[in-house]
Amino acid sequence: SQAHFEEDSQKQPAVGHWKTLMPSKGSKEEPETGCQDAGGVDETQSTEQLNVSRLRSSSVEIREKGSEFLKEELHKAQKELKLKDKECERLSKVREQLEQELEELTASLFEEAHKMVREANTKQAASEKQLREARGKIDMLQAEVTALKTLVITSTPSSPNRELHPQLQSPSKAVFRKGHGRNKSTSSAMVSAVSQNVTPEPVSHECKEVDSILFAEFQAWKESPTLDKSCSFLDRIYREDVGPCLDFTKQELSELVRVAVEQNTLTIEPVASQTLPVVKVSEQECGGPKKCALSGLPRICKHRIMLGDSGNYYYISPSCRARITAVCNFFTYVRYIQQGLVRQDVELMYWEVMRLRREMSLAKLGFYPSEM
Repeated sequence: SQAHFEEDSQKQPAVGHWKTLMPSKGSKEEPETGCQDAGGVDETQSTEQLNVSRLRSSSVEIREKGSEFLKEELHKAQKELKLKDKECERLSKVREQLEQELEELTASLFEEAHKMVREANTKQAASEKQLREARGKIDMLQAEVTALKTLVITSTPSSPNRELHPQLQSPSKAVFRKGHGRNKSTSSAMVSAVSQNVTPEPVSHECKEVDSILFAEFQAWKESPTLDKSCSFLDRIYREDVGPCLDFTKQELSELVRVAVEQNTLTIEPVASQTLPVVKVSEQECGGPKKCALSGLPRICKHRIMLGDSGNYYYISPSCRARITAVCNFFTYVRYIQQGLVRQDVELMYWEVMRLRREMSLAKLGFYPSEM
């Protein structure tokens, strides 16, 4: 009952409690203002708290979403990195394979290049060898052609070359020349009529002995044949045979003849019945059919010479022709030895040189066959 009473007292105002019905003017607004201020502050604080709680909740959500997004991006990046690692590994293998193939290709190319170079060198060596052989054959053929020209020039109806006409040779001469035929030594067939028509004694009746000094000089020259007259072999022959044999009265013309013989540019031809007027210098210098240009003596000249391509002809006597042809025969044989066209023993070549020296000695002393 007491509790009920208390409840009733809380619901109803107590008896005797003064309640102001109309507030005074001075305190009319104060209770309301205070109540309103307290309510506004509370509302503001609650709003701020609400906003803060919302911000906190939103920031937490953002963080969670951001972390999830970053985790997804990280996972994607890891996947892409793994793929790129695999791609890099594959590309590195491809590069290694390409490098290996390139090395193998380079090695094969170098090997092929070396092989081609070796083959080219072999072919070049073979070509050079064939070229040398061809040049040797050409030189041999040219020498034979020159020799045949010499034989043809020195053979005339009035003075036939007995090498071109074997039927004109006597049996003794044929036997004597058999050992020096053109097919064996390629030398004696190129000599002119003076050396062929001199009647030698049979070989079987001759007594020969090799001079050790002359043979030693010839052997030294044969090791390295040359036309340089500074060597002891040719120097001796120039002093003892060639010089005296080509020493004529007309010294200036004699020197020109010697140079032409050494250079192999001298031409000897028979004088025709009607001499062509091709002489460009005075008749006193070139002589005539009845005057020798080398000796200056009145002689019947059956031949004339031309030095090189000068176009000037000089009439020569039979004696001068014999001396010139003897020297030409010697130089022809020496040139054939130098060119390797003579295939004989050294001693046989030495005796052939001595025979040619003997012909020069006879010619310079004035001996010559009547056919000259």
